Amino acid sequence: MDTRSIGVFDSGLGGISVLRDIVELMPCENYIYFGDSAHAPYGTKTREAILERSEQCTNFLLAKDVKAIVIACNTATSVAASTLRQQYPSIPIIGIEPALKPAVLWKEHDKVAVMATPATLALPKFHELMKHYSKESDIYPVPCPGLADYVERGIFDGEEITEFLKGLLAPSLEKHVDAIVLGCTHYPFVEKVIQRIAGPDVKIFNGAHGTALELQRRLRIAELLTPSIEKGSVEFYSSSTNPETIKLCHQLFEA
Repeated sequence: MDTRSIGVFDSGLGGISVLRDIVELMPCENYIYFGDSAHAPYGTKTREAILERSEQCTNFLLAKDVKAIVIACNTATSVAASTLRQQYPSIPIIGIEPALKPAVLWKEHDKVAVMATPATLALPKFHELMKHYSKESDIYPVPCPGLADYVERGIFDGEEITEFLKGLLAPSLEKHVDAIVLGCTHYPFVEKVIQRIAGPDVKIFNGAHGTALELQRRLRIAELLTPSIEKGSVEFYSSSTNPETIKLCHQLFEA
């Protein structure tokens, strides 16, 4: 049993959507969150740049003596997870990926739109997922360059982001999709707007809960779960020097 903190990192603020699910599942654990907002977003960076930033975030958390690391970023998971696991084999490293499987299984031969960063959609990992499930569903990738920036700026609703999302979603909605997968951890913060645009009959999926369950499973296997029955702590750090960033971290976590 281990009372050390669990480390969680993302390209910025989006991973807090994953952190919330993890804390809800394991409230007695301690957590350290690192948002790399000074270098956000990752979704339009090169593979090499994403790997370098992911390594920097991991080293920051390891310096805090965390017992496990969650990559709360779809793009960083796709690019860096396997490399980080090879570099640090002694520590559980859990990633996140688009919740395509539950969306596909939700109803027989549905139409599924996958909203994600251009980098996530361009990587072989997503193409393998898409190929695997293409017999069960019609899958439509929806590149969303710039959407994570709205969240980083604290814009979660209003006319500007509504019009931006309408433009992104229009081609998929014209195909009468049944489900939308949020393939970036920033996107759940604008889920209400997406649902409003898509309508009540379109079901929305994200991978946060599955990641939380996998983390719990890995900690249990490694005998790293905390013995504490008291509510744990959550610390926030950011690469951004803007004092409003940490304030926004707390606001998003408590929302």
